[in-house]
Amino acid sequence: IILPLEWFPLNKPSAGDYFHMAYNVITPFLLLKLIERSPKTLPRSMVYVSIIMFVMGASIHLVGDSVNHRLIFSGYQHHLSVRENPIIKNLKPETLIDSFELLYYYDEYLGHSMWYIPFFLILFIYFTGCFTPVEEESRMPVPALLLMGPRNLFYLVTEGQIFILYIFTFFAMMALVMHQKRKGLVLDSNGLFLFYSFIITLVLIAVWVVWLWNDKILRKKYPGVIYIPEPWAFYTLHMNNLH
Repeated sequence: IILPLEWFPLNKPSAGDYFHMAYNVITPFLLLKLIERSPKTLPRSMVYVSIIMFVMGASIHLVGDSVNHRLIFSGYQHHLSVRENPIIKNLKPETLIDSFELLYYYDEYLGHSMWYIPFFLILFIYFTGCFTPVEEESRMPVPALLLMGPRNLFYLVTEGQIFILYIFTFFAMMALVMHQKRKGLVLDSNGLFLFYSFIITLVLIAVWVVWLWNDKILRKKYPGVIYIPEPWAFYTLHMNNLH
């Protein structure tokens, strides 16, 4: 969106797509290295299956996001459902609308599930090995403290609409911390970094929800008990006209 459209035509990958492609290669590699360093791990075959699912889900998401973000230049509004969008309503034949709904399903549901479930599973397995009986190891260096804010999971959870998966992982982490505390074990610096990142994420999500609590349009897009609007929906509703 920031870079000139002439640099990246709508029928070619955008700058964001190239970053996303790099993410799909670099992140699985880092997750493998992360799980290798954990004292506790899954069976090797399960680790490989998790990484394969992660890559498949992230790749599906890449294609879906690439198309969805280009639709913005044609007037697509993310704060509306697929069928409520003005540019989609006028499609002929109407069966094309089903194709766009299928694209949305692959992007927002199937892709996100295959992407984030193994991602949080590997993070949690790594977290289970981040305990130590030595109090001195339960201290975070200054660079880690500075990175904690930028490295929280706020955008991941809100844009990915994976609050249920995130909060259950967080509850499991809290239960594990209390269980290990009874054994005289405390989180080491790596565990603290991960645990505090989850806490900061929860605080930011709460602020985000309270801020947009009375937004009637977003309320319609995200009905139900759990109301967590996507940043992209907020952008097309309130900020797109400023671009």
